[in-house]
Amino acid sequence: MFNTKQACASLNQKLSAGAESECTIYRVHQHLRNVNPNAYEPEVIAIGPYHRNKDHLKMMEDYKLRYFQHLIRRKPSNNVERYAACVGRLEAEARKCYADEPTSMSPSEFIQMLVLDGCFIVELLLKYVVESKREKNDPIFQMDWMIISLQRDLMLFENQLPFFVLCELFDLIEAPGQHSTLRDLLLLFFHGLYPGEGYRGEASVAPREVKHLLHFIHRSWLPRGTGTGGRKKQDKGLQFISSAARLKEANVRFESEPQAALFDVRFENGVMIMAPLCVEDRTESFLRNLVAYEQYFGQHQDNYVTDYITFLDCLVDSSKDVEILSRKGIVENWMGEEEAVAKMVNKLGESVAVPWASFIYAEMFENVERHCRKRRNRWMATLRRTYLSSPWLIMSLLVGAVLLLLAFTQTVFTILQVV
Repeated sequence: MFNTKQACASLNQKLSAGAESECTIYRVHQHLRNVNPNAYEPEVIAIGPYHRNKDHLKMMEDYKLRYFQHLIRRKPSNNVERYAACVGRLEAEARKCYADEPTSMSPSEFIQMLVLDGCFIVELLLKYVVESKREKNDPIFQMDWMIISLQRDLMLFENQLPFFVLCELFDLIEAPGQHSTLRDLLLLFFHGLYPGEGYRGEASVAPREVKHLLHFIHRSWLPRGTGTGGRKKQDKGLQFISSAARLKEANVRFESEPQAALFDVRFENGVMIMAPLCVEDRTESFLRNLVAYEQYFGQHQDNYVTDYITFLDCLVDSSKDVEILSRKGIVENWMGEEEAVAKMVNKLGESVAVPWASFIYAEMFENVERHCRKRRNRWMATLRRTYLSSPWLIMSLLVGAVLLLLAFTQTVFTILQVV
């Protein structure tokens, strides 16, 4: 009987803990990670508990300590106790944010991690924007690749701190309540990482509304609204569109709109209008981690990144499709071969659950398919492919038309003379 009571108490405790779960930082589930494990692994820095103590990241631990020392020296009112006390009040709440709770870390170790990681991020943002705050010969700002890698690593789904910890530390380092300044610093620091334009609007930085840096960027890189083609509840199966090459054969043309938000794709009068997508070495990791975030929190928002890569996967089957989009200024390829871009796009959607019921391109897909089914469009595409695909064919067609016109004119004159 005693064992039964113990079991019930234990189960009730677990049920209560589950009901009050406040997890915001997860490990990427295995079947998504297996597609490309490197996309979720930090290159130079570990933030939070999940990637601590990895050998190739230990060098940056010295930089974290160095930045903290500079911070303490820069402001006479600063001392270690002040930061430890501030974060110590948040320790229990911060632990709950991690789904894989770092039980092996003592409270003092956990607080030390939050202080060093959080202060490093805040100091990095300040030094990036305000050169006068940089120490002489700071290696991070002497090597361009270091900033590039830090931008990438700070956007990893597993490599995050609770946002309210960053805000508290920012209040201590700069001034209380200046969270709009923190927002501006973040947008400036991560600007070079975006593969395309997005509508930022008034991105909120309320400490308890934003989960972490990746969530902040997700909230700050948005469609402009209904420009995606219209959200439409799906009562039947979604009709996929064909690749760029096949759409071209069905008389679909492509145009680039440089100032548009990346996710705002339009289809008007047979023309697919898209914003430029810049593809470089960090693009896959950036998009994958945003998709990973949507896989865990998608029920609370529009999954516009997942929807966009699904649309892109339809559009790109091979290097030929990448070439078509590149010629129109839609894909800016910094990876070299078109084949590399095609392979990257084709793998982005693997093991990703797409919420078809709220797919934001559903109406556009229907309009494209309706256009492609029209016989006139197929005939026009055949005409272009057969007779207008090269200058020589166009010239031959014109010469043939002129000769036909001359022959017709000669025949008419002959008939008139006989009459």
